[in-house]
Amino acid sequence: MDRGKRPGRSLAARNNQIYMDLKDIVREHALPFLPAKSLFRFTTVCRDWRLQISSPFFAHNQSLSCRSTSGLFLQTPGGSPSLLPIGANFCGVPDPFLRFLPEPVDIRSSSNGLLCCQGHGADKAYYICNPVTQQWKKLPKSNANHGSDPAVVLLFDPSLLNFVVEYKIICAFPSTDFGEATEFEIYSSKEGSWEIAGEICFGARRVIPKSGVHVNGVVYWMTTGSILAFDLTKERSQLLQDYVARGILGAFSGKLCKANVSGNSIIVYVLANAHSNTMQMGSNTRMWSEKQRIVLDSKIVGDVARDYSVLHVDGDLMVVHSRERVYSYDFKSRATEVMSNVSDIYNMRCLPYVNNLVSL
Repeated sequence: MDRGKRPGRSLAARNNQIYMDLKDIVREHALPFLPAKSLFRFTTVCRDWRLQISSPFFAHNQSLSCRSTSGLFLQTPGGSPSLLPIGANFCGVPDPFLRFLPEPVDIRSSSNGLLCCQGHGADKAYYICNPVTQQWKKLPKSNANHGSDPAVVLLFDPSLLNFVVEYKIICAFPSTDFGEATEFEIYSSKEGSWEIAGEICFGARRVIPKSGVHVNGVVYWMTTGSILAFDLTKERSQLLQDYVARGILGAFSGKLCKANVSGNSIIVYVLANAHSNTMQMGSNTRMWSEKQRIVLDSKIVGDVARDYSVLHVDGDLMVVHSRERVYSYDFKSRATEVMSNVSDIYNMRCLPYVNNLVSL
């Protein structure tokens, strides 16, 4: 009888070992890729998961792994921000109105889970915060006058070996010493201070404040008639002639991209050669190369093609507003989905948001 029971006990032990191995695999290799909303829910699974998800090392690892856009922060001038999720399961922000900050704010920029906000008070203070953890930091006062609607871009790129969160903020502002010139001021979290760059870009027209994006250490803004580029490593600027001065800037396959509406299509171009405007006449080198031509599913959007307004574009998805709805387009599946009903979006600032646990 004893010999007859042994196989059952051995099989149960093996099954238990398989379960434990699978649990460890999920915990070590799957959890870091999940958004913060799911992770908060999984802290109730068991004590081990709660301790792991709460550790600084896990938060660092998750900020490296979870990089997909989870939603859009929307805000009208002077109004309260709101969060428009891309899929109901991907955004977990306890307070999308950011009431945990010491004063009402305008969101100026976002980068990999962090937001750069500016207070409504007289000193127009800048704040860096993570809306998931509700951690925040007030920055020192800038040296230059950035204006009432500053062209601010936040750069935060999680590093594998650097556990200290380091970020930079760059603002392009009109020069007070030279006409039709743009200067730059940079805040470094490592230094804890602002510094006006020695570079001055002459000939730059009015910078469009909410147009700024960063790609591989270079910040780009739309201007009236060109694109202004600033290399943070070299602290050098460049004007890229843009004869079709419309659309929205983004990042696609590690390159600067621009999305333009053309008839019933949305065309995504990538920057092929930033120096094509300095090449000899007759050269066939083009600055922009067509990457994608998208036609949204007419069964979902209807006959509203010429009313498209692109709100966001990256290598994974594009967000489009048309009349009273916001749609998302997945570049991999080529699926068009309705995100929300939003009527007046033309005065809104729309900023992509990544739902992660990065700690300040």
